[in-house]
Amino acid sequence: MTEPITGQAAVDNLVELLDLAPVDELVFRGQNPPIGPPRVYGGQVAAQALVAGGRTVDPSRHVHSLHGYFVRAGDMTEPIDYHVEKIRDGRSFSVRRSVAMQRGKPIFLMSASFQVREEGLDHHDPAPSDVPGPDELPTMSDRLAPYPERLGIWKILPRPMDVRYVDEPGWVRPGKRVANDQQRVWMRLDGKLPDDPLLHACTLTYMSDLTLLDAVLSVHGEVWGPGGVIGASLDHALWFHRPFRADEWFLYDCASPSASGSRGLATGRMFTRDGRHIATAAQEGLLRPVGA
Repeated sequence: MTEPITGQAAVDNLVELLDLAPVDELVFRGQNPPIGPPRVYGGQVAAQALVAGGRTVDPSRHVHSLHGYFVRAGDMTEPIDYHVEKIRDGRSFSVRRSVAMQRGKPIFLMSASFQVREEGLDHHDPAPSDVPGPDELPTMSDRLAPYPERLGIWKILPRPMDVRYVDEPGWVRPGKRVANDQQRVWMRLDGKLPDDPLLHACTLTYMSDLTLLDAVLSVHGEVWGPGGVIGASLDHALWFHRPFRADEWFLYDCASPSASGSRGLATGRMFTRDGRHIATAAQEGLLRPVGA
């Protein structure tokens, strides 16, 4: 069996994945990784859409929010073209719209807003205080070891992220997950990134889609896959509050306020190890029992 690419090599591959090729002034082409599931990972298309929009904005303006809709499944065998519309450039803010296209049809729509650095009111809720640090938690390899039947293609995918679950992940065997109102995960890139704030924002966007919907299943003690639930992201929103590095640990503190109509809503707060609240995410997903 081919061993997955990990560490700095995997991070470098992710950086290359996010380095879109210009087609013209407002169109950029993104590639897909050579190994992956049939559908494009939602975090990838969201991150690439942010790269495309950010390439058209003055570097002195930093992304502070994005809102996206997943409208079609992306095909891993086809490149993705990102068409950017310059909505507005004001004195302090710039707004961009990015549309991801495959075979002439949109698969993802994103609006993103960028702002110059400004001083003003500053406060945030404290980080959770009862959470073990990442060094006290099992690695992803340790977590995966008891569940070889759940691995599938994931056993050979590159792993640019170091992910440490505080609670049981959503891919354990049915019946092995205890209902929990929270889903907490420590994350960081498993290598170093260049000092480019847009790249750090894009990689955080990439990571933010990975475990967020787990929080919906966690409330019910449900799991992904056979014996559990299948799902897909419907939309995704992310607000960036404070400067950060995506290659340093942050706690992804997620919860689900509501689920109904085969849809579940999850929200997540991201805190650095020293307790700074750096970002907030929200996502609604389609969730159906396997076989429904």
